[in-house]
Amino acid sequence: VIDSVAALTPKAELDGEMGDTHVGLQARLMSQALRKITATVSKSKTTVIFINQIRHKIGVPAYMSPETTSGGNALKFYCSVRLDVRRISSLKTSDNVIGNRVRVKVVKNKVAPPFREAEMDIIFGKGISKFGELIDLGVEFGLVEKAGAWFSYSGERIGQGKDNAQKFLQSNIDLGNKLEEEVAASMSSKK
Repeated sequence: VIDSVAALTPKAELDGEMGDTHVGLQARLMSQALRKITATVSKSKTTVIFINQIRHKIGVPAYMSPETTSGGNALKFYCSVRLDVRRISSLKTSDNVIGNRVRVKVVKNKVAPPFREAEMDIIFGKGISKFGELIDLGVEFGLVEKAGAWFSYSGERIGQGKDNAQKFLQSNIDLGNKLEEEVAASMSSKK
């Protein structure tokens, strides 16, 4: 995992003086590095994850997106999958932020259909919330009923609010596993 491309600093920039200009140096080095490592990474069946940041271009016409990523175009061309991950909202308990709700857009995909979107909860220190996903997908496929703030599954109320419904599924493993199987069956029949 390379976190982040924007933080990769060329040696010439480190050795130079403040104020020296190094136009396109990082982009050239990224292009050379990707040409060198692509074959090795492919042969070793290794996944390399590059995390990058959004930058804004100056003087872009209104009909074009001013957003770009640092490091030049080589990374965009060489990668097999590109994901655009953006925070939608914060997940909070009474007074603490415990994670983020994010929207993920598939910008490029050489191995599956591109341009899909998904939303998910990412909990700090844990990752993607499995039970949050089960509830979201359960609602989407009509397996979980949502009436106001209440969630119900198989005729049984499982919680008021998504957080309580998740806790209920975590503590009732059999019910959680049953919902997971039904969601998987619904997803496979949807294809």
